[in-house]
This record gives sequence, structure tokens and C-alpha cells, in this order.
Amino acid sequence: MIYFHIPFCKQACHYCDFHFSTSLKYKEELLQALQKEVALRSHYLADKTIPSIYFGGGTPSLLTAGEIQRLIDTVAAHFEIANHAEITLEANPDDLDKTKVQALRRTSVNRFSIGIQSFYEEDLRWMNRAHNASEAESSIKRVQDAGFENITADLIYGYPLLTNAKWRSNMEKLLAVDIPHISSYAMTVEQKTALAHFIHNGKTPPMQEPQSAEQMNMLIETLTQNGFAHYEISNFAKNGQYAKHNTAYWQGKHYLGIGPSAHSFDGKSRSWNIANNARYIEGITTEKPVYETENLSREDQFNEYVMTSLRTMWGIDLEKITHDFSNEMTQQLHTQIAPFVEQQHVESVQGRFFKLTAKGKLIADFIASELFIIPQNRL
Repeated sequence: MIYFHIPFCKQACHYCDFHFSTSLKYKEELLQALQKEVALRSHYLADKTIPSIYFGGGTPSLLTAGEIQRLIDTVAAHFEIANHAEITLEANPDDLDKTKVQALRRTSVNRFSIGIQSFYEEDLRWMNRAHNASEAESSIKRVQDAGFENITADLIYGYPLLTNAKWRSNMEKLLAVDIPHISSYAMTVEQKTALAHFIHNGKTPPMQEPQSAEQMNMLIETLTQNGFAHYEISNFAKNGQYAKHNTAYWQGKHYLGIGPSAHSFDGKSRSWNIANNARYIEGITTEKPVYETENLSREDQFNEYVMTSLRTMWGIDLEKITHDFSNEMTQQLHTQIAPFVEQQHVESVQGRFFKLTAKGKLIADFIASELFIIPQNRL
């Protein structure tokens, strides 16, 4: 899998802490660096067949169709892109005018991830989104009219302006456009964001956990009743149309991240590029890329598997833990997870899998953290 981080946005959403710039001044230099990094790191992945390419950011839809295809062609020059590979473009609704969508139809992009977030004007302004409510509704239909069927859209819940009535309306509007995949996230307050600043200064109320929990339950109930499988904490799909790229992350597959701040994973270590456009470009141009690497201990690898697998509908596989790690780790997991089974936050399936129950999904991160094994040298 290959991930491209496109670090450009028209404006900063108040809740976002991803790496991006609102200046396109060095866009061409950045694109050249992305292409060169693909070449420099073409040996990172042992498997040269690429099942998915994902353009994230930032706002990748700020690139032209030609620039996006240029990056895909660079991948094809150094890897083999699998037949029926999933090639996803994250897009903001305001970028998806008819001309842009028609141009993208002539590229290899075959999946859209559209950042709707809300269909309410006042909510979008509160978030400082670049699009308006009208564009939120029209963008999906425009993509569908161009012949794209593999579409996912994002919604956010759990913020002060969102009443339960508005939340239900948002879900119903998204269901009405009949797309096969929906992602939805609780609003979180990240340090050093505008939202954190507003809350600290009393300009906006803090997020309320009971509201987030109630609206998450509404989400799960509404989407599952409408034929969606809740296959990951924040993701729902119809007819098995799971996101290939993100599912591979949760299954521990290896991936190469290209671009400033992008992460890579080869099973034994994790690395991440510097989150600075100028220094990233300079490092790649001089063939001295600036990145950090963390070698993962067996305990780290175990913890990552527990954290990601528990979030999915497939759950933790005890046979995989025994095969990939040890009987001792399997037994330790049994001991640590027992209280959550007793409290009905986790269920045991066929004596082999541990899966979250409906109420367990509300505290998924806490449960995972309680199952982690802390390496002896970090005690």
C-alpha cells in the first residue's frame, strides 16, 4: 500500500491538527519531491504489488487531475499496481465542481472519500470548513453522475451545535444519496488547535462525553438498520465494500508513506517523515531524507495488533497471537480481558475471537490500553 500526504489546504479547520500549509507557493517543488521519494524508497516494501493507493492530507483535491495522475504514474514506474487496485482521493466538496470531476474521471482514481462533516451551514462555519451546505449535498451527486460508485463520506458528531435532531437529519441525508460506505468520528479536541484555544478561552463549550456516546449509539443503530455493517469503530459498509486501504492498516499490512509527516510501516519498525514542507523538499532533493524511525519490540507489535484488531468486527484472533507471538502472551491476554468479558464489554466467539459488544465500542481505546503488555525496560 502507498499513502501520499498532500500538505495543502485552502483554510484551517478549527479542529484539525494534521500537517498542512495554506500556501501553494511550493506546490511544484513538493510534487517533484513526492515523485523522487517514491523512487528513493521503492525498495521499502518487500511486496512490489500495490493493492491500494491513498491520497490524504491536507486536501489532495486541491491538486489538478493531471498532478494526481502524475503521482500514480510514478508509482507504476517503480511498483506493479494490482488489477482492481483501490485508488482513493480524499476530497472537499467545494473542489468537486463538474469540470474537476470530469477530469478526475480520466485518471486512475476509482474511489472518493468526501469530507462532508455536516449538512448544516452554521455547523460548517463553526468548524471553519471551506465548503457550504449546498456543496455538501451536490458534491456526492456530481461524483455519482460522472460514473463513480465507490464513494465514502465523513460525518462528525459530538460537538456543541449538534442536537440529536440535527444528527439524525445528517445521517438521513447521507443515507438518501445511497453510497456504499460511511465514516463517522466523534469530535476530539487536539492540543494547539483553534478549537482547543476557543474552549480554553470560553468562546465555545467543551465537548461532552455523554453526548458523543449517545450520538455514537444513534449512528450505529441507524446505519446497521439500513444495511451497513459496522466493521470498524468509525466505519460502516454495505455489501462488503470495506475500504481496502484502511482495512489493511487495521490488519497490520505493510505500507509506504510518501510526503511530509507521512508514516511508513514494515512490520518491524515504523518511520515518519518530517512535518515541514521546506525541510522535506530539501531532504528529498539532496537525497538525505529527514525522518525518524522507531523499532518495534515484540510487545509493541502485540500491542499494535490488539489495538487495531479490537476496533474491527473481526476482533482479536487468539490463534494469530499464539502463532505470531507466544502461548504466554495468549494466556496473559485471556487473564487481562476476562473482566471485560464478565462486564459484557467484550464477547468470546467460538473460543477463538474476542470482539467488542455494543457497549464495549464506547470505550474501545480504554479496553485496548488495559490489554497492552508493557516491555520490561519501560517499567
